Amino acid sequence: MEVPSSWDALRKQARKLEAQLDEQMNSYRRVVSTKVTTKNDISENDLESGIDRLLKQLQQVNSQMQAWVSSGGSEMVSHTLTRHQEILQDLTQEFYRLRSSLRAKQEHASLLEDFREFDRTRLDLEEGVGSAEQALLKENASISRSTGQMDSVISHAQATLGALVLQRSTFGGINSKLSNVSSRLPTVNTILSAIKRKKSMDTIILSLVASVCTFVIFIYWLTK
Repeated sequence: MEVPSSWDALRKQARKLEAQLDEQMNSYRRVVSTKVTTKNDISENDLESGIDRLLKQLQQVNSQMQAWVSSGGSEMVSHTLTRHQEILQDLTQEFYRLRSSLRAKQEHASLLEDFREFDRTRLDLEEGVGSAEQALLKENASISRSTGQMDSVISHAQATLGALVLQRSTFGGINSKLSNVSSRLPTVNTILSAIKRKKSMDTIILSLVASVCTFVIFIYWLTK
């Protein structure tokens, strides 16, 4: 900024700076009234820097005007200086007030964003817990179904074993009767022996089948 060489030049420079400040302050007021984000963008930082720079320049001009008045200026000149100093003071106070308001709004927006993030995290955790509980319920239902199926298989196996025991007792009674007959009819003894061998083979086969079924049932229960 050039240093004016006369009082009129100082007044002209002061008015020019005040007009520029008034224009930029109007823009800054609009920014503060609509600002909702958490951080300043580049244009806002440039606007704040520009206003701060103009305020410092206006302060320098006022200081030069004060030096002019101190060197013997008239009462009118002193009154003009006072008016320019009041304008500078008003602009400076308003700028600091607006900037503080903007910072407060940014902090408020930041707190709201933090709260929303916390709420999202809490919901995610709750959904995760709900998913885990749902998985446990599904697993419990699957185990219950498997237990029911196992009980059904065991019931069938027990029924089969009972049938085999009944068949064995029946064969035992027949064998006793056939022994009595064989003692009386030697010719029939050979036939009876063959029947006994076949009966024993059938019993062995049935026993093996029952054992395999029981083993398969036990393996199935372990794998579930």
